Amino acid sequence: MRTPKPYLNPYLAGIGLGLVLLSALVVMGRGLGASGALSSVVTFGVNIVAPSHTQSNTFYKEYLSTPTGNPLNDWLVFEIAGVLIGGLISGLLSGRVRRTVDKGMRATNIARFVYAFSGGLLVGIGSKLARGCTSGQALTGGALLSVGSWVFMIAVFASAYAVAFLFRKQWM
Repeated sequence: MRTPKPYLNPYLAGIGLGLVLLSALVVMGRGLGASGALSSVVTFGVNIVAPSHTQSNTFYKEYLSTPTGNPLNDWLVFEIAGVLIGGLISGLLSGRVRRTVDKGMRATNIARFVYAFSGGLLVGIGSKLARGCTSGQALTGGALLSVGSWVFMIAVFASAYAVAFLFRKQWM
């Protein structure tokens, strides 16, 4: 197994992410986000299994209203596919793809999976209730100087800092 390459300088990565966001705003007329892609994929699956249900449901109708009627033609689906494929390629090229579970010495693999799944589930539910995910709020809303997005991100970091002491022993 080869030695992994060092991570990219975070300031350069931030500039790159900013340029990607600017490109998305200029080319697509929309910012970056992720939660809409999952909704499009779910709508596609539900439409295969129960098309009459998707036609009568206002939530699913929104995702079926693309020009082709196929929810997978939404640009966010392609964005997330690109993120997954690009991340895999980057990991392979830098020698960072490994079969491992990152956790502290005191945590078990099961506990790590439970915490990760629970946190992901809560963030997913929150993103649907808030009508957007943290990447859309932080990147797009922050770049557009949305007061709500700035307040949200300050609250996210403040609450994470306030709650971190509950879980810090898991990583020692």
